Amino acid sequence: MAVNNNKLVLLTFAICRLIVTVGLTVVPELLDVGLQGRLSVDTWELEAASVDFGRLSRGEPSEVVHPATAEDVARVVKAAFESPFAVSARGHGHSINGQAMIKEKKGVVIEMGKSDSGEDGSSIRVSEKGMYVDVWGGKLWIDVLSATLEYGLAPMSWTDYLYLSVGGTLSNAGISGQTFNHGPQITNVYELDVVTGKGELVTCSEDRNSELFHAVLGGLGQFGIITRARIALEPAPHRVRWIRVLYSNFARFCKDQEYLISLHGKAARERFDYVEGFVIVDEGLINNWRSSFFSASNPVKITSLNADGGVLYCLEITKNYDQGNADSVDEEIQALLKKLNFIPTSVFTTDLPYVDFLDRVHKAELKLRSKGLWDVPHPWLNLFVPKSRIGDFDKGVFKGILGNKTSGPILIYPMNKNK
Repeated sequence: MAVNNNKLVLLTFAICRLIVTVGLTVVPELLDVGLQGRLSVDTWELEAASVDFGRLSRGEPSEVVHPATAEDVARVVKAAFESPFAVSARGHGHSINGQAMIKEKKGVVIEMGKSDSGEDGSSIRVSEKGMYVDVWGGKLWIDVLSATLEYGLAPMSWTDYLYLSVGGTLSNAGISGQTFNHGPQITNVYELDVVTGKGELVTCSEDRNSELFHAVLGGLGQFGIITRARIALEPAPHRVRWIRVLYSNFARFCKDQEYLISLHGKAARERFDYVEGFVIVDEGLINNWRSSFFSASNPVKITSLNADGGVLYCLEITKNYDQGNADSVDEEIQALLKKLNFIPTSVFTTDLPYVDFLDRVHKAELKLRSKGLWDVPHPWLNLFVPKSRIGDFDKGVFKGILGNKTSGPILIYPMNKNK
Protein backbone atom coordinates (compact mmCIF):
# COMPACT_ATOMS: atom_id res chain seq x y z
CA MET A 1 0.00 0.00 0.00
CA ALA A 2 1.04 3.57 -0.56
CA VAL A 3 1.36 4.20 3.15
CA ASN A 4 3.20 0.97 4.01
CA ASN A 5 5.75 1.94 6.64
CA ASN A 6 4.81 5.61 6.59
CA LYS A 7 1.82 5.25 8.87
CA LEU A 8 1.69 6.06 12.52
CA VAL A 9 -1.34 5.62 14.70
CA LEU A 10 -1.89 8.10 17.49
CA LEU A 11 -3.70 6.52 20.40
CA THR A 12 -5.17 8.98 22.83
CA PHE A 13 -6.71 7.85 26.11
CA ALA A 14 -8.61 11.04 26.97
CA ILE A 15 -10.73 13.80 25.49
CA CYS A 16 -8.67 16.83 24.75
CA ARG A 17 -5.26 18.32 24.22
CA LEU A 18 -2.84 19.92 26.57
CA ILE A 19 -0.94 23.06 27.36
CA VAL A 20 2.67 22.59 28.36
CA THR A 21 5.19 25.28 29.13
CA VAL A 22 8.35 26.26 30.95
CA GLY A 23 10.03 25.71 34.23
CA LEU A 24 13.07 27.92 34.99
CA THR A 25 14.24 27.66 39.39
CA VAL A 26 12.79 32.57 45.05
CA VAL A 27 10.53 35.19 43.68
CA PRO A 28 10.86 38.69 45.10
CA GLU A 29 8.11 39.21 47.67
CA LEU A 30 6.16 41.08 45.00
CA LEU A 31 7.48 40.96 41.47
CA ASP A 32 8.26 44.55 40.43
CA VAL A 33 9.26 44.71 36.79
CA GLY A 34 7.05 47.56 35.55
CA LEU A 35 4.17 45.51 34.24
CA GLN A 36 1.48 47.14 32.10
CA GLY A 37 -0.79 44.30 33.11
CA ARG A 38 -1.73 43.05 36.54
CA LEU A 39 -0.07 41.03 39.27
CA SER A 40 -2.24 39.14 41.74
CA VAL A 41 -1.72 37.39 45.06
CA ASP A 42 -5.45 36.87 45.65
CA THR A 43 -6.11 33.53 47.27
CA TRP A 44 -8.69 32.42 44.69
CA GLU A 45 -6.35 33.21 41.78
CA LEU A 46 -3.45 31.36 43.38
CA GLU A 47 -5.74 28.39 43.99
CA ALA A 48 -7.02 28.40 40.41
CA ALA A 49 -3.45 28.38 39.11
CA SER A 50 -2.43 25.53 41.40
CA VAL A 51 -4.29 22.78 39.50
CA ASP A 52 -4.62 21.70 35.89
CA PHE A 53 -7.01 19.56 33.85
CA GLY A 54 -5.21 16.38 34.87
CA ARG A 55 -5.79 17.07 38.58
CA LEU A 56 -3.09 14.52 39.37
CA SER A 57 -0.86 17.02 41.19
CA ARG A 58 -0.92 20.58 42.49
CA GLY A 59 1.53 23.44 43.00
CA GLU A 60 0.59 26.89 44.25
CA PRO A 61 2.50 29.89 42.82
CA SER A 62 3.60 32.89 44.84
CA GLU A 63 2.05 35.28 42.32
CA VAL A 64 -0.07 35.23 39.19
CA VAL A 65 0.73 37.65 36.37
CA HIS A 66 -1.90 38.80 33.86
CA PRO A 67 0.19 40.30 31.04
CA ALA A 68 -1.19 43.16 28.95
CA THR A 69 1.46 42.76 26.24
CA ALA A 70 4.16 40.42 25.03
CA GLU A 71 6.64 42.79 26.64
CA ASP A 72 5.09 42.01 30.03
CA VAL A 73 5.81 38.32 29.47
CA ALA A 74 9.38 39.19 28.49
CA ARG A 75 9.86 41.31 31.64
CA VAL A 76 8.80 38.45 33.91
CA VAL A 77 10.99 35.87 32.19
CA LYS A 78 13.97 38.25 32.10
CA ALA A 79 13.60 38.83 35.86
CA ALA A 80 13.53 35.06 36.37
CA PHE A 81 16.66 34.67 34.23
CA GLU A 82 18.57 37.33 36.17
CA SER A 83 17.41 36.28 39.67
CA PRO A 84 16.27 32.69 39.14
CA PHE A 85 12.77 31.70 40.16
CA ALA A 86 10.31 29.35 38.52
CA VAL A 87 8.00 30.56 35.76
CA SER A 88 5.16 28.69 34.08
CA ALA A 89 2.96 29.99 31.28
CA ARG A 90 -0.66 28.89 31.52
CA GLY A 91 -3.20 29.05 28.73
CA HIS A 92 -6.38 27.17 29.61
CA GLY A 93 -4.66 24.85 32.09
CA HIS A 94 -5.14 21.67 30.07
CA SER A 95 -1.87 20.03 30.95
CA ILE A 96 -2.13 16.62 32.59
CA ASN A 97 0.97 16.29 34.78
CA GLY A 98 1.37 19.81 36.15
CA GLN A 99 3.25 21.40 33.24
CA ALA A 100 1.07 24.54 33.47
CA MET A 101 1.71 25.08 37.17
CA ILE A 102 4.55 25.82 39.58
CA LYS A 103 5.91 22.75 41.33
CA GLU A 104 8.42 24.57 43.52
CA LYS A 105 7.71 26.51 46.72
CA LYS A 106 7.96 29.88 45.02
CA GLY A 107 7.31 30.89 41.44
CA VAL A 108 5.12 32.85 39.05
CA VAL A 109 2.35 31.64 36.79
CA ILE A 110 1.77 33.82 33.72
CA GLU A 111 -1.96 33.61 32.90
CA MET A 112 -1.79 33.94 29.12
CA GLY A 113 -5.51 33.41 28.65
CA LYS A 114 -6.86 36.00 31.06
CA SER A 115 -5.08 39.22 30.14
CA ASP A 116 -6.95 42.42 30.90
CA SER A 117 -6.01 44.75 28.05
CA GLY A 118 -3.49 45.55 25.36
CA GLU A 119 -2.28 42.58 23.34
CA ASP A 120 -5.08 40.32 24.44
CA GLY A 121 -7.70 42.99 23.88
CA SER A 122 -6.97 43.07 20.13
CA SER A 123 -5.56 39.61 20.00
CA ILE A 124 -7.09 38.20 16.81
CA ARG A 125 -6.38 39.98 13.52
CA VAL A 126 -7.52 38.36 10.27
CA SER A 127 -5.86 39.09 6.92
CA GLU A 128 -8.20 38.16 4.07
CA LYS A 129 -5.58 39.09 1.49
CA GLY A 130 -2.79 37.12 3.17
CA MET A 131 -5.11 34.24 4.16
CA TYR A 132 -3.78 34.16 7.72
CA VAL A 133 -4.73 35.19 11.24
CA ASP A 134 -2.46 36.71 13.89
CA VAL A 135 -3.39 35.42 17.34
CA TRP A 136 -2.28 36.14 20.91
CA GLY A 137 -0.80 32.93 22.34
CA GLY A 138 -3.33 32.71 25.18
CA LYS A 139 -6.44 32.87 23.00
CA LEU A 140 -8.59 29.77 22.65
CA TRP A 141 -9.10 28.02 19.32
CA ILE A 142 -12.87 28.45 19.65
CA ASP A 143 -12.29 32.23 19.63
CA VAL A 144 -10.03 31.93 16.59
CA LEU A 145 -12.76 29.98 14.79
CA SER A 146 -15.43 32.55 15.65
CA ALA A 147 -13.26 35.45 14.46
CA THR A 148 -12.15 33.87 11.18
CA LEU A 149 -15.65 32.62 10.26
CA GLU A 150 -16.76 36.26 10.10
CA TYR A 151 -14.58 36.42 6.96
CA GLY A 152 -15.67 33.03 5.65
CA LEU A 153 -12.27 31.57 6.59
CA ALA A 154 -10.94 29.04 9.09
CA PRO A 155 -7.66 27.33 10.06
CA MET A 156 -7.01 24.04 8.27
CA SER A 157 -5.98 21.77 11.13
CA TRP A 158 -7.67 21.40 14.50
CA THR A 159 -7.75 19.55 17.80
CA ASP A 160 -10.86 17.59 18.80
CA TYR A 161 -11.53 20.07 21.62
CA LEU A 162 -11.41 23.82 20.89
CA TYR A 163 -11.22 25.24 24.43
CA LEU A 164 -7.43 25.07 24.37
CA SER A 165 -4.97 27.91 23.91
CA VAL A 166 -3.15 28.53 20.65
CA GLY A 167 0.23 28.67 22.39
CA GLY A 168 -0.57 25.47 24.26
CA THR A 169 -1.39 23.25 21.28
CA LEU A 170 1.42 24.74 19.18
CA SER A 171 3.82 23.82 22.00
CA ASN A 172 2.68 20.22 21.53
CA ALA A 173 1.48 19.42 18.01
CA GLY A 174 -2.24 20.01 17.59
CA ILE A 175 -3.63 16.76 16.20
CA SER A 176 -7.09 15.78 14.97
CA GLY A 177 -8.79 14.01 12.09
CA GLN A 178 -7.55 16.59 9.55
CA THR A 179 -3.89 15.84 10.32
CA PHE A 180 -3.55 13.12 7.67
CA ASN A 181 -4.25 15.76 5.01
CA HIS A 182 -3.03 19.11 6.36
CA GLY A 183 -0.52 17.96 8.96
CA PRO A 184 -0.82 18.92 12.64
CA GLN A 185 -1.41 22.53 13.67
CA ILE A 186 2.33 23.15 13.99
CA THR A 187 2.78 22.65 10.23
CA ASN A 188 0.24 25.37 9.47
CA VAL A 189 2.04 28.27 11.16
CA TYR A 190 3.77 31.05 9.19
CA GLU A 191 5.34 33.06 12.01
CA LEU A 192 5.71 33.30 15.79
CA ASP A 193 6.61 35.89 18.42
CA VAL A 194 8.43 34.07 21.20
CA VAL A 195 9.80 35.10 24.60
CA THR A 196 12.99 33.10 25.04
CA GLY A 197 14.42 31.83 28.34
CA LYS A 198 16.52 34.99 28.60
CA GLY A 199 13.46 37.21 28.35
CA GLU A 200 14.10 38.30 24.77
CA LEU A 201 11.08 38.87 22.49
CA VAL A 202 11.95 37.35 19.12
CA THR A 203 10.00 37.05 15.87
CA CYS A 204 10.73 33.82 14.03
CA SER A 205 9.59 31.94 10.94
CA GLU A 206 10.82 29.44 8.36
CA ASP A 207 13.13 32.15 6.96
CA ARG A 208 13.87 34.21 10.09
CA ASN A 209 15.40 32.72 13.24
CA SER A 210 14.29 29.37 11.84
CA GLU A 211 16.11 27.30 14.47
CA LEU A 212 14.02 28.91 17.21
CA PHE A 213 10.86 28.60 15.09
CA HIS A 214 11.22 24.84 14.70
CA ALA A 215 12.37 24.36 18.30
CA VAL A 216 9.32 26.15 19.74
CA LEU A 217 6.74 24.41 17.53
CA GLY A 218 6.13 21.13 19.30
CA GLY A 219 8.89 21.99 21.77
CA LEU A 220 6.79 21.41 24.91
CA GLY A 221 7.44 24.96 26.05
CA GLN A 222 11.11 24.28 26.72
CA PHE A 223 12.41 26.89 24.25
CA GLY A 224 10.16 29.84 24.97
CA ILE A 225 6.63 31.17 25.45
CA ILE A 226 4.55 31.82 22.32
CA THR A 227 2.95 35.29 22.53
CA ARG A 228 1.76 35.50 18.90
CA ALA A 229 1.19 32.99 16.12
CA ARG A 230 0.41 33.65 12.46
CA ILE A 231 -1.79 30.75 11.33
CA ALA A 232 -2.71 29.73 7.78
CA LEU A 233 -6.37 29.95 6.74
CA GLU A 234 -8.57 28.46 4.02
CA PRO A 235 -12.16 29.10 2.90
CA ALA A 236 -14.46 27.58 5.52
CA PRO A 237 -17.09 25.04 4.43
CA HIS A 238 -20.67 25.58 5.54
CA ARG A 239 -21.71 22.08 6.53
CA VAL A 240 -20.37 18.64 7.41
CA ARG A 241 -21.68 15.15 6.69
CA TRP A 242 -20.50 13.13 9.70
CA ILE A 243 -20.37 9.35 9.32
CA ARG A 244 -19.53 6.49 11.68
CA VAL A 245 -19.19 2.86 10.66
CA LEU A 246 -18.33 -0.18 12.81
CA TYR A 247 -15.82 -3.02 12.43
CA SER A 248 -15.46 -6.25 14.35
CA ASN A 249 -12.14 -7.05 12.66
CA PHE A 250 -9.14 -4.89 13.61
CA ALA A 251 -7.09 -5.70 10.51
CA ARG A 252 -9.90 -4.53 8.23
CA PHE A 253 -10.38 -1.41 10.34
CA CYS A 254 -6.69 -0.52 10.03
CA LYS A 255 -6.55 -1.32 6.33
CA ASP A 256 -9.45 1.02 5.65
CA GLN A 257 -7.96 3.80 7.79
CA GLU A 258 -4.67 3.42 5.92
CA TYR A 259 -6.42 3.52 2.57
CA LEU A 260 -8.32 6.69 3.45
CA ILE A 261 -5.25 8.60 4.60
CA SER A 262 -3.39 7.52 1.44
CA LEU A 263 -5.83 9.76 -0.47
CA HIS A 264 -4.44 12.95 1.11
CA GLY A 265 -3.09 14.29 -2.19
CA LYS A 266 -6.32 13.75 -4.09
CA ALA A 267 -8.92 16.36 -5.03
CA ALA A 268 -11.41 17.14 -2.26
CA ARG A 269 -14.20 15.19 -4.00
CA GLU A 270 -12.03 12.02 -3.96
CA ARG A 271 -11.27 11.90 -0.23
CA PHE A 272 -12.79 12.49 3.17
CA ASP A 273 -11.82 15.65 5.07
CA TYR A 274 -11.45 14.03 8.47
CA VAL A 275 -10.43 10.49 9.45
CA GLU A 276 -10.38 9.26 13.03
CA GLY A 277 -11.65 6.25 14.93
CA PHE A 278 -12.16 4.82 18.37
CA VAL A 279 -12.14 1.51 20.19
CA ILE A 280 -15.16 0.15 22.05
CA VAL A 281 -14.19 -2.38 24.73
CA ASP A 282 -17.25 -1.98 26.95
CA GLU A 283 -20.83 -2.40 25.78
CA GLY A 284 -21.85 0.66 27.78
CA LEU A 285 -19.41 2.84 25.87
CA ILE A 286 -21.00 2.38 22.50
CA ASN A 287 -24.06 4.28 23.65
CA ASN A 288 -22.43 6.73 26.07
CA TRP A 289 -21.78 10.45 25.59
CA ARG A 290 -18.82 9.87 23.26
CA SER A 291 -21.08 7.73 21.09
CA SER A 292 -24.29 9.74 21.51
CA PHE A 293 -24.27 9.68 17.74
CA PHE A 294 -26.03 6.32 18.01
CA SER A 295 -29.72 6.05 18.82
CA ALA A 296 -30.53 5.77 22.52
CA SER A 297 -33.89 4.18 21.72
CA ASN A 298 -32.20 1.53 19.60
CA PRO A 299 -28.87 0.81 21.34
CA VAL A 300 -26.11 -1.02 19.52
CA LYS A 301 -25.11 -4.33 21.12
CA ILE A 302 -21.50 -5.49 20.82
CA THR A 303 -22.64 -9.11 21.11
CA SER A 304 -24.96 -8.72 18.13
CA LEU A 305 -22.08 -7.65 15.87
CA ASN A 306 -19.79 -10.66 16.40
CA ALA A 307 -17.03 -8.51 17.88
CA ASP A 308 -13.65 -10.21 17.76
CA GLY A 309 -12.55 -10.62 21.39
CA GLY A 310 -15.51 -8.53 22.55
CA VAL A 311 -14.05 -5.40 20.97
CA LEU A 312 -15.51 -3.14 18.27
CA TYR A 313 -13.79 -0.43 16.26
CA CYS A 314 -15.53 2.67 14.96
CA LEU A 315 -14.27 4.55 11.92
CA GLU A 316 -15.24 8.23 12.05
CA ILE A 317 -15.15 10.23 8.81
CA THR A 318 -16.52 13.52 7.49
CA LYS A 319 -17.16 15.28 4.22
CA ASN A 320 -17.25 19.07 4.13
CA TYR A 321 -19.52 20.84 1.70
CA ASP A 322 -21.39 24.04 0.86
CA GLN A 323 -24.19 25.03 -1.45
CA GLY A 324 -21.97 24.72 -4.48
CA ASN A 325 -21.44 20.95 -4.08
CA ALA A 326 -24.42 19.96 -1.91
CA ASP A 327 -25.99 18.03 -4.79
CA SER A 328 -22.91 15.84 -5.31
CA VAL A 329 -21.83 15.18 -1.71
CA ASP A 330 -23.92 11.99 -1.31
CA GLU A 331 -22.52 10.57 -4.52
CA GLU A 332 -18.95 11.35 -3.44
CA ILE A 333 -19.50 9.71 -0.05
CA GLN A 334 -21.02 6.56 -1.53
CA ALA A 335 -18.11 6.20 -3.96
CA LEU A 336 -15.68 6.24 -1.04
CA LEU A 337 -17.74 4.00 1.26
CA LYS A 338 -17.98 1.30 -1.44
CA LYS A 339 -14.24 0.73 -1.08
CA LEU A 340 -14.41 0.05 2.67
CA ASN A 341 -15.04 -3.22 4.55
CA PHE A 342 -17.14 -2.19 7.57
CA ILE A 343 -20.17 -4.06 8.94
CA PRO A 344 -22.83 -3.26 6.30
CA THR A 345 -25.64 -2.59 8.79
CA SER A 346 -23.58 -0.22 10.91
CA VAL A 347 -23.61 3.05 8.96
CA PHE A 348 -24.65 6.03 11.11
CA THR A 349 -24.84 9.47 9.48
CA THR A 350 -25.70 12.98 10.63
CA ASP A 351 -25.47 16.41 9.04
CA LEU A 352 -24.59 19.61 10.86
CA PRO A 353 -23.02 23.08 10.47
CA TYR A 354 -19.22 23.14 10.24
CA VAL A 355 -18.81 25.05 13.51
CA ASP A 356 -21.03 22.56 15.36
CA PHE A 357 -18.91 19.65 14.19
CA LEU A 358 -15.65 21.31 15.22
CA ASP A 359 -17.12 22.23 18.63
CA ARG A 360 -18.74 18.82 19.21
CA VAL A 361 -16.72 17.86 22.31
CA HIS A 362 -17.78 21.01 24.17
CA LYS A 363 -21.34 19.68 24.30
CA ALA A 364 -20.01 16.57 26.03
CA GLU A 365 -18.08 18.80 28.45
CA LEU A 366 -21.23 20.71 29.42
CA LYS A 367 -23.04 17.41 30.01
CA LEU A 368 -20.21 16.14 32.22
CA ARG A 369 -20.02 19.44 34.12
CA SER A 370 -23.73 19.24 34.88
CA LYS A 371 -23.10 15.85 36.50
CA GLY A 372 -19.99 16.98 38.40
CA LEU A 373 -17.79 14.74 36.28
CA TRP A 374 -15.50 17.31 34.66
CA ASP A 375 -13.37 18.64 37.53
CA VAL A 376 -12.03 15.21 38.41
CA PRO A 377 -8.65 13.51 37.83
CA HIS A 378 -7.92 12.81 34.16
CA PRO A 379 -5.12 10.26 33.80
CA TRP A 380 -4.24 10.14 30.13
CA LEU A 381 -1.79 8.65 27.71
CA ASN A 382 -0.92 9.57 24.12
CA LEU A 383 1.18 7.16 22.06
CA PHE A 384 2.55 7.04 18.54
CA VAL A 385 2.49 3.42 17.39
CA PRO A 386 4.08 2.34 14.09
CA LYS A 387 1.95 0.45 11.60
CA SER A 388 4.15 -2.64 12.03
CA ARG A 389 3.18 -3.03 15.71
CA ILE A 390 -0.42 -1.82 15.87
CA GLY A 391 -1.76 -5.37 15.45
CA ASP A 392 0.26 -6.49 18.47
CA PHE A 393 -1.06 -3.50 20.39
CA ASP A 394 -4.63 -4.54 19.61
CA LYS A 395 -4.04 -8.09 20.87
CA GLY A 396 -2.07 -7.09 23.96
CA VAL A 397 -3.99 -3.98 25.06
CA PHE A 398 -7.47 -3.69 23.52
CA LYS A 399 -8.17 -7.41 23.76
CA GLY A 400 -5.80 -8.05 26.67
CA ILE A 401 -4.92 -5.59 29.41
CA LEU A 402 -8.09 -3.48 29.14
CA GLY A 403 -10.63 -6.28 29.14
CA ASN A 404 -13.98 -4.52 29.50
CA LYS A 405 -12.98 -2.45 32.50
CA THR A 406 -12.29 0.98 30.98
CA SER A 407 -14.83 3.79 30.88
CA GLY A 408 -12.67 6.36 29.10
CA PRO A 409 -12.52 7.00 25.36
CA ILE A 410 -9.77 5.31 23.35
CA LEU A 411 -9.20 7.21 20.12
CA ILE A 412 -7.19 5.99 17.14
CA TYR A 413 -5.88 8.54 14.67
CA PRO A 414 -4.24 7.21 11.50
CA MET A 415 -1.40 9.48 10.41
CA ASN A 416 1.06 9.85 7.55
CA LYS A 417 4.61 10.21 8.88
CA ASN A 418 5.51 12.64 6.10
CA LYS A 419 2.89 15.05 7.46
